[in-house]
Amino acid sequence: MNPTPPLEAQDRPARLTVGVVGAGRVGPALAAALKLAGHRPIAVSGVSDASVRRAAELLPDVPLVTPAEVLARADLVLLTVPDDALADLVAGLAETGAVRPGQLLVHTSGRYGTAVLDPATRAGALPLALHPAMTFTGTSVDVQRLAGCSFGVTAPEELRMAAEALVIEMGGEPEWIAESARPLYHAALAIGANHLVTLVAQSMELLADAGVRAPDRMLGPLLGAALDNALRSGDAALTGPVARGDAGTVAAHVAELRRHSPQSVAGYLAMARTTADRALAHGLLKPELAEDLLGVLADAGNGPGTAARPAPGPAAHGTGPAPDTGPATPGSPESPGSPESQDSPDGRDHAPDGPDPDHGPDTPDHGPEGGDR
Repeated sequence: MNPTPPLEAQDRPARLTVGVVGAGRVGPALAAALKLAGHRPIAVSGVSDASVRRAAELLPDVPLVTPAEVLARADLVLLTVPDDALADLVAGLAETGAVRPGQLLVHTSGRYGTAVLDPATRAGALPLALHPAMTFTGTSVDVQRLAGCSFGVTAPEELRMAAEALVIEMGGEPEWIAESARPLYHAALAIGANHLVTLVAQSMELLADAGVRAPDRMLGPLLGAALDNALRSGDAALTGPVARGDAGTVAAHVAELRRHSPQSVAGYLAMARTTADRALAHGLLKPELAEDLLGVLADAGNGPGTAARPAPGPAAHGTGPAPDTGPATPGSPESPGSPESQDSPDGRDHAPDGPDPDHGPDTPDHGPEGGDR
């Protein structure tokens, strides 16, 4: 990745007072990063014990106030609440007159662009959607992780330069996302980041059940290499029994999972089918081997609690007349306010404040997604 060129003085946002509505994992970290760039955090809202702790650690001496008071004090307001709370929060702030004309209103949801801010925009606010494609822990390490982190940026064209400049000041890399593409963008991050956590955690549990004393140590180098290969080569990096068409091995896997971890079977089958489809399309899996493999997966799918799936033959992948069926790729708020915590991705992926671990990624958005929130 080419380094982002330094901002010229005329391109930098003026030094701004910054407020945070929602002291979850994301908001305080972004405000702390903006402080390093010369902006001044001045107010934060949050009521849970976890929110108070995060604000005290990342934004010391910044007072905790109501959401309306945050908007009254700040030139730039970060709305870092969960996706499902964002629309009601914005509507409530606009209806009560808390929004000031000319105020920069920034949300960190991966799902939404700027349309969700329309009630505040009609009241004169300047809307920005800045979504960090990063998971957050709610600690100071998050500020360091923003260096080089991609942000999904959506804004009116006249505010695009200001939006991208704010991202660069936080150490991030702006990536323009069209309003209409935000849901797809966020889904992509959720598949990559959130589902990865599930797969890794499940793999560690199974290794522990198999007697491995340090599953994390065993998986670390393997998963690091797999991730690096996938980022470099995409489907060409596929390896393993599914990509090779080893139907007998896959059948043995399913049998063992049914015996030791039945809850893992559905996920294994879904990923194996998708992997087989992609390996076929990329020319890695030979059609004559795919037929037996997909037959095993279809038979396994007829087990307890699973739905049958016809096993396509090579014809389904262009070697003869296409059959009628083919492989199916699986694929209480403050007033005016809202829950103050969210995360992501995905990337963003914000979880409301609850029992708050001292470490570990909080998921998009997420996430990747941003914001605990």
